[in-house]
Amino acid sequence: MSLQLEKSDPGVNLPYTADPYRYVRRKTRVVRVGDIGVGGDNPIRVQSMTTTDTMDTEGTIAESIRLVEAGCEIVRITTPTAKDAENLKNIRAGLEARGVRVPLVADIHFNPNAAMEAAKWADKVRINPGNFADAKKFAVLEYTDDEYQRELERLELKFKPLLLRCTQLGRSIRIGTNHGSLSDRIMNRFGDTPEGMVESALEFTMIAERYDFHDLIFSMKASNPKVMIQAYRLLAARLDAQGLNYPFHLGVTEAGNGEDGRIKSAIGIASLLEDGIGDTIRVSLTEDPENEIPVALRIARRYTPVASHLLELGKVTEPMPGLVATEWPQPQTENLPPLPDPRDPYHFTRRETSEVQLGKVKIGGENVPQVIAALTDGRLTQAQKTAHGAGRVLTLAAGSKPKTAKLAPGEPDVYLVYEAEAKMSGGQAVAKKVAIAKTIPTLKQPLIALVENEAEAKAVLDAGADGLYFEVGNVADTQAALRLVAGQAQMAGNKPLFIHATNQQDLAHELEAVANHAFTGVETLVKAAQICASENATNLILSLSGRSAAYTLRANRLLAARLLEKELKYPIYLAVLPYSADTPSIASDDLLIDASLAIGALLTDGIGDAVSIDYMGQTRLTSEQEVQLAFNILQAAGSRSSKADFIACPSCGRTLFDLQSTTERIKLRTGHLVGVKIAVMGCIVNGLGELADADFGYMGGAPDKVNLFVGKTCVEKGVPTERATDRLVEIIKEHGRWIEPDEQD
Repeated sequence: MSLQLEKSDPGVNLPYTADPYRYVRRKTRVVRVGDIGVGGDNPIRVQSMTTTDTMDTEGTIAESIRLVEAGCEIVRITTPTAKDAENLKNIRAGLEARGVRVPLVADIHFNPNAAMEAAKWADKVRINPGNFADAKKFAVLEYTDDEYQRELERLELKFKPLLLRCTQLGRSIRIGTNHGSLSDRIMNRFGDTPEGMVESALEFTMIAERYDFHDLIFSMKASNPKVMIQAYRLLAARLDAQGLNYPFHLGVTEAGNGEDGRIKSAIGIASLLEDGIGDTIRVSLTEDPENEIPVALRIARRYTPVASHLLELGKVTEPMPGLVATEWPQPQTENLPPLPDPRDPYHFTRRETSEVQLGKVKIGGENVPQVIAALTDGRLTQAQKTAHGAGRVLTLAAGSKPKTAKLAPGEPDVYLVYEAEAKMSGGQAVAKKVAIAKTIPTLKQPLIALVENEAEAKAVLDAGADGLYFEVGNVADTQAALRLVAGQAQMAGNKPLFIHATNQQDLAHELEAVANHAFTGVETLVKAAQICASENATNLILSLSGRSAAYTLRANRLLAARLLEKELKYPIYLAVLPYSADTPSIASDDLLIDASLAIGALLTDGIGDAVSIDYMGQTRLTSEQEVQLAFNILQAAGSRSSKADFIACPSCGRTLFDLQSTTERIKLRTGHLVGVKIAVMGCIVNGLGELADADFGYMGGAPDKVNLFVGKTCVEKGVPTERATDRLVEIIKEHGRWIEPDEQD
């Protein structure tokens, strides 16, 4: 059987999802991994990977059991040699002797012989198409079409035996492309692009189809969520165009640890799941592997019914109203009218906007997204104490921790001033708060004030507000609210006017609205923008939000499309305000995932010029935590750097040093270097490629020996691990990228 797949054409507008404005899961075939079905109508499966040496039979068995006891459904084990692959037999026997039956996946790089042996004992064999039949050389070569074809024929000779063995034994195969380890053949024709990643997988697809092998699962992993999202979308489009419906395994590789690793994973994985792409997931953290499972379960249960016993094992049984999508609402009509979607989903392009000057802050244009936060009474009191020489300076976000353990900033770029009782005092309470804030020398951020009418607008402007913030709803008085917009635009004069469309439905009705393309807030906001344009109000910023990430994401996506239709380039402010005051307690990881999805998915599509997070439920983040989370999301999405960025792999049996302690040690020393990207890689598997995306790299070269890199160039080999961190700092200094921690503020 011969399969011809057309070369990727960036100009071809292939759809990657059935509907970018509501949840429709991509239809795939079912692929068996042991006793578990992946794809089709099966739940989204949660998996992880052991970190032990595969020849340590008892250690690997013990770690696999810990994973299963945390709720893991599929366990992957690295098999660098045929000897390691053969030991899978003993690991499986040991697990079954302890009453543990879990599908095992053999992780293969560089070694087709190990894959052949692993197929005897593993339920699935993961191969990396970038190095299964190719050694990574970074050679500069130009292939003629004939030479390229001969390379594919060589590839087929290497891959065919594994296909035949897996057919015979009933095993499945994951074609796991990694952004950091594409073959030289792909690099020289496509580069390290999403097109290159997809083409790498399709080369193997053509061969598998030729031998009538269909038990395939695909992955397109990268440490950069933008690249990962684009590659999965493009693969879905390319396969669907050929009538191929294989399931996908999702993951952001080398995501790192702590909050940063969770945010990166949530942006990449949940963004794709939200568009219906993905059938099994792994959250890759530089932590003990069992820590990955609760995060993955929290993400998965938003889109699929997850077995209660798995949730109990993962300790994620607390209520999460409206976020557990056991059954997404269906549209009331069979054929919804299509909505415009001008995005190029396969290449990042930031939405073109006008620039708005707000005090000393610029929003929109080519400026990085700004962070906005409420000026709470607590923040105002703290600022007053600081102004009189008492209390802690707000810019020290790290609190009592050493400044070298850099956290994201705890102060926003802009403050929003509002007062819960303002309605009772004609807006004078807001004006008074603005006036007080303007007297505090340490509080230098511009102030925007929430107002409801022209009288309030005049009061806050007289008090010194730098801009106005006005809300319109999608309720019966919308037309009256729109009439007020014109007055607000005139009142603001040359000062910025923020217009926020509030969704006043409850959560259930909001999700029904998403299912039926009923984004009334968008249409209201576009009308308001047109009114302001007619008043020549150029300093306008638009915002809308709902109670769910599903609404916030899709509504802002549609807002950007509608504004483009009307040739309006106003900046968009992404405000996450998902819960009402009576929302029950919700785990902080769920709040993190929700915000990362609502904001991060839009940022990776180039939408968003300002962001804020303000949770209103019974689970409260401090205002400083909300600001730090906003900065961390901007960093993970690649939109703005506020500290050093780390690419850190999650460890496996190939790792040549203790990744967890090493990563923490390097972060402690270098975390304050804003804009510097550092890769911490356990071995060479993805090391060279991912290092190419970093400024500096620290990669295992031999047991307890480290190779140090500048970009993808190795500048020092075999550095003892006890000295490697100091030497890395010296190299950063030698290249002029070092700043002393005390110089940061």
